[in-house]
Amino acid sequence: MNEHYPYVIVGGGLAGAKAAETLRAEGFDGRVVLIGDETERPYERPPLSKGYLLGNDPRDSAFVHDASWYSANNVDLLLGVRATDLNLHKRQVTLDGFEPLRYDKLLLATGARPRHLDIPGGDLGGVRYLRTLPDADGLVYAMKDGARVVVIGAGWIGLETAAAARGHGGQATVIEMAALPLQRVLGDEVATIYANLHREHGVDLRMSSGIAEFVGSVGALSGVRLADGTEIPADLAIVGVGVLPNTELASAAGLHVDNGIVVDAQLRTSDPSVYACGDVANWHNPALGTSLRVEHWANALNSGPVAAKSMLGQDVTYDEVPYFYSDQYDLGMEYSGFVEPGGYDRVVFRGATDFVDGKAPEFIAFWVKDGRVLAGMNANIWDVQDDIRNLVRAGFAGRALDLDRLADPNVPLAELAS
Repeated sequence: MNEHYPYVIVGGGLAGAKAAETLRAEGFDGRVVLIGDETERPYERPPLSKGYLLGNDPRDSAFVHDASWYSANNVDLLLGVRATDLNLHKRQVTLDGFEPLRYDKLLLATGARPRHLDIPGGDLGGVRYLRTLPDADGLVYAMKDGARVVVIGAGWIGLETAAAARGHGGQATVIEMAALPLQRVLGDEVATIYANLHREHGVDLRMSSGIAEFVGSVGALSGVRLADGTEIPADLAIVGVGVLPNTELASAAGLHVDNGIVVDAQLRTSDPSVYACGDVANWHNPALGTSLRVEHWANALNSGPVAAKSMLGQDVTYDEVPYFYSDQYDLGMEYSGFVEPGGYDRVVFRGATDFVDGKAPEFIAFWVKDGRVLAGMNANIWDVQDDIRNLVRAGFAGRALDLDRLADPNVPLAELAS
């Protein structure tokens, strides 16, 4: 392939933008084309359910780079453009409204999209999803003036939007099929803490509940009807029931797809000229000894640069321990590691988990199997993530710990991790 063909990045989110930035930082002086199907330049998603939605941070804080960065760094930014076809044999991407684009190397950072509910009333005004910056714009406006907000799904997005609704002075009801919020991710022990947190802040949690339909008239939402017939008044309904990876382009082209685009530890797909990163990539993580797809900010932040270096032929390995964070009311947390539902035999707590006089607790939780730490979460305790990650790496490498010492706040984590 002639070297004058560009490096093309399909996906205008954080992962794609960081990949473009890294190509330039590593000295690549060829043409770089970054294609995004949104009209906004690349932005980070956490502010959409956190700082911007809460009204604490300005809208512009979400953008990855200043508007001038792309031209200053000779990155061709094509916004509002959809890639409709990928021909691996010709190394060619078909773009909606453009001539087909040949590439030397291609990075797929196509992300994910919200899973939609297919129930009556889903097209009513007031039924919203949160994935894009315009989605967040609409929610910021709709949450004003004490709106009655019903959230469907008690995952991270659902709980953060419920917290934002309360922060804006509105009512918040959360509908969830599981018995506890975040139960699948955190297990019963820590999920119970989040249930208590939201109840402490006046959220009506309707656990073990299903939704039958959205109710309204003249195109406007007025309520949400549960499977048991209960109707909850609502001015705004936010659906947060998970996302689906955007694999259609890859799948149609014949790339290996299985719960995302399958890549190795160097983020290479089944085609030697095509790479994938971010939410859409199902990658083999050698540190954890398993393949997984991660839908969190840190994965986009870290995998984009690794993919770019891999495209340049550098000897790199993507072995980051999965990480995410969440701020809800007065409880901030960070989590590192990976535990499948039911994949641990106990949770070891360091610190107290009780709410005292309405104040959120301060603790560290460790998900442990056979004495090995598989994941750790620090809640309102800071500057311990490096130690937690080291414990997780050691745990996946087979190292068991004395769990009494792990639970003892007087034993430094760094000592256990060394």
